[in-house]
Amino acid sequence: MIDELAYAGPEHLDPAFVAGYDRKQGYPDPTQDLAVLGEHGVDESAVVVDLAAGTGQFTLAAARRFRRVVAVDVSSAMQDVLRGRAADAGFSNVEFVKAGFLTYEHPGPPVDAVYTRNALHQLPDFFKTIALSRISGLLRPGGVLRLHDLIYDFQPAEAEEVLDRWFAGAATDPAEGYTAQDYAEHVRTEFSTFRWLLEPMIEAAGLQIVESVFHGSLFGTYTCVKP
Repeated sequence: MIDELAYAGPEHLDPAFVAGYDRKQGYPDPTQDLAVLGEHGVDESAVVVDLAAGTGQFTLAAARRFRRVVAVDVSSAMQDVLRGRAADAGFSNVEFVKAGFLTYEHPGPPVDAVYTRNALHQLPDFFKTIALSRISGLLRPGGVLRLHDLIYDFQPAEAEEVLDRWFAGAATDPAEGYTAQDYAEHVRTEFSTFRWLLEPMIEAAGLQIVESVFHGSLFGTYTCVKP
């Protein structure tokens, strides 16, 4: 196995970067994610795993709704921030595990849902497929994977046009968002996958795609169910 800590990007391990992480990410709203999980039978009795939980935008919202949330991340800096936020909010139903897609081991019965946002692309495709298979193994029959990631929904011949358009819409201040330089570095050094490659990986892992939504040919959201 690869060392996921080495693939996570050094900035995600840096407390100074983590302190400004939410501002750079833009505070994604987990309301729709929670609603989708509810629509697929994930109720207040559920156990939910947040893989690559980061600073906990989803974890904290999920802890208000579900019986137990397991926040998994390879970054100690991210875990430290999330621990503090959970303590400040008075949550006693959040468990913290320093691990990754390839190393997290869940004790007890299979879980009701797995959530992950903008992290699977850190793994090369071989290990991405292993990770998806491991996620499938975590889920009970009828369990749900809610996956957000930077995924390429275009053909190779369209790459220059799509990426130029993406770069043109980037932030100019790195404290306020991701810049064109950040995006270019992502393309060069991380492992975002073409949609038409990722979807067979998901299906090979034993998961059924019940919904997929894409924005700008670059950002995909999948709802998948384990039969």
